[in-house]
Amino acid sequence: MKLKISALLAASALALPWAPAAAQQKFVTIGTGGVTGVYYAAGGAICRLVNKDRAKHGIRCSVESTGGSVFNVNTIKSGELDLGFAQSDVQYNALKGLGAFKDAGPWTDERAVFSVHPEPFTVLARKEAGIKTFADFKGKRFNVGNPGSGTRASMEELLAALNWKLSDFSLASELKADEHGPALCDGKIDGFFYGVGHPSANIQDPTTTCGAQLIALTGPAVDKLVADKPYYAKAVIPAALYPNNPNATETYGVLATVVTSVKVPAETVYQVVKAVFDNFEEFKKLHPALAHLKPELMIKDGLSAPLHEGALRYYKEKGWIK
Repeated sequence: MKLKISALLAASALALPWAPAAAQQKFVTIGTGGVTGVYYAAGGAICRLVNKDRAKHGIRCSVESTGGSVFNVNTIKSGELDLGFAQSDVQYNALKGLGAFKDAGPWTDERAVFSVHPEPFTVLARKEAGIKTFADFKGKRFNVGNPGSGTRASMEELLAALNWKLSDFSLASELKADEHGPALCDGKIDGFFYGVGHPSANIQDPTTTCGAQLIALTGPAVDKLVADKPYYAKAVIPAALYPNNPNATETYGVLATVVTSVKVPAETVYQVVKAVFDNFEEFKKLHPALAHLKPELMIKDGLSAPLHEGALRYYKEKGWIK
């Protein structure tokens, strides 16, 4: 019976004058991160601009909240996402088959679209924990990030550089980004590590609610990581950006990037890129972390994988790439 109904529906659809247009509707899904993070907001900003011209190009864009960078890369690889946000170090490691991708091997089909905001690695400590430097977290309860996130991959690289193990913490919790702030203020953990664009509600909430303190990430191990790894750079979280944190905080970090697969159609990627850069002033206003972006940097900084042909087509049209 189901087959007969389906056949009837198909036949009636063919008879309708709007059927071809409906058939041409394309869907693009962007993998982001936790709903309180900048990835989710930035993904929403991209989709908002894509959907504004949906009647012209026939593409409907949606965002998906995910486990973060590593999850997004693996899910794009499997064909379940079209595009996704990934830290610049995760993009590099996926392309080369390093770090979290060592077992899977190099992903030669990875393609870059553009980079977005800087993501300084941000360490927050419970006010009462007596933490002055990162070394003080030894023996404390610390959130290292959820498996599948870029934060977790970067945390593991930092621990290796410090010659630390997860067992050096009395508890190495694996909470997601939207869970670690409440856990800190509830006294369940003493600190957390998080790669995020600023300002971030994820940092604003615990600094406001329970006076959480920003902790610097500096020293010989960090200096060596920045010198050895092309995707890292020194960064500073500005003074007084967050309540109860009057001083600037030195750290290092990565760039947020948007990646895709060579298998995603060029026209789809072209229209996504066009939507962002044709409406660039509007895009920058959709989240504070996007306010200072510059197109000439977004098409090269933090990008290890080759540009997708759809993105390259747009950049050549604009004269940004010869």
